[in-house]
Amino acid sequence: MSETGRLADQIRRAFDGEAWHGDSLLEILGGVNAVTAAARPIPNAHSIWELVLHIRAWDDVAVRRAGGAAVALSDEENFPAVEDNSEAAWQETLASLKRTHEELVETVAAFPDSRLLEQVPGKTEEFYNFFYLFSGIVQHELYHAGQIVMLKKASR
Repeated sequence: MSETGRLADQIRRAFDGEAWHGDSLLEILGGVNAVTAAARPIPNAHSIWELVLHIRAWDDVAVRRAGGAAVALSDEENFPAVEDNSEAAWQETLASLKRTHEELVETVAAFPDSRLLEQVPGKTEEFYNFFYLFSGIVQHELYHAGQIVMLKKASR
């Protein structure tokens, strides 16, 4: 398996199952409804819904950067506001998250190993290459998955 194939596999596992550490993001989101997703059981913390929108935004950033775009998110893009708290809107948010994540996995799997050490467009830090970006996505999703677990527990 190629290095990008291994990275794509780790990104997939963190998101939808067979993760070494335990439950994946989708497993953690299982059973979360719109009311729980929109709740703010911890003062000054983001809601589950806001975290899901944030994860989706950064999965999309990784796809766009892999395609050559120098992407920087505004504060509103980084943590998009929840406009509609309905169950239908929550289900669409989850569906959109899944679509974006599938695109990310496909993009990373198809990315040439020979480009992994290339600088990511728009980044000036020497270490900020595609390997750093793709492995960082795994860390990002699991970090926020842990926050979602705590928010679910606090909502009970």
